[in-house]
Amino acid sequence: MAHHTLNMPITPEQARELKIGDTVTLEKTLFGIRDATLIHMFDRDRRTKLDLQGHAVIHTAPNVHRVPVSNEAPVGYTPFCIGTTTSMRMERFTHALMAREGVRIIVGKGGMGPETLAAFKEFGGAYLAIVGGAAALETTWIERIVDIDMDDLHPESLWQFSIRNFGPLLVGMDSHGGSLFADVQNDVASRRDAVLKSIGAA
Repeated sequence: MAHHTLNMPITPEQARELKIGDTVTLEKTLFGIRDATLIHMFDRDRRTKLDLQGHAVIHTAPNVHRVPVSNEAPVGYTPFCIGTTTSMRMERFTHALMAREGVRIIVGKGGMGPETLAAFKEFGGAYLAIVGGAAALETTWIERIVDIDMDDLHPESLWQFSIRNFGPLLVGMDSHGGSLFADVQNDVASRRDAVLKSIGAA
């Protein structure tokens, strides 16, 4: 297991170097995205002005403060609490997000499924896991909100964050078919079957 510091954006080759169990710290840029954003982008073919090529996205609908535009707040927002939401709801968008927008990394909570694993294998990508309830810590890793698109969907806008030392995060899924989440599910199912058999309920 290794630790990787990634200055975003990255190449597919860099994404393929990540293996489950590794840890990652992200630097420079991270994009916030959520259900409504993805629905508008792909179900309604809405295009974004932001360049996601080679970048990481985090599943979030952040709490922000509206402030006057300044050098510290170029689009009039400052981060207040940037939490992470459950990723599995957005499973069906991973392939399109990588194929059309060039996203390489997804940061989220709870893992994703086989469609995401297949997309990671095809394009070169990884899923980085955050423990639920860590929003206060995550927010300290975000320096400012640099840009925003689709703000009519607020707070499920498309956010561009400037980040520093965002991590360490755990590689939960990789481009080689590895998934810590699938491993846990398989282990639980095996233990369940053994318990049922031991009590004669198999």
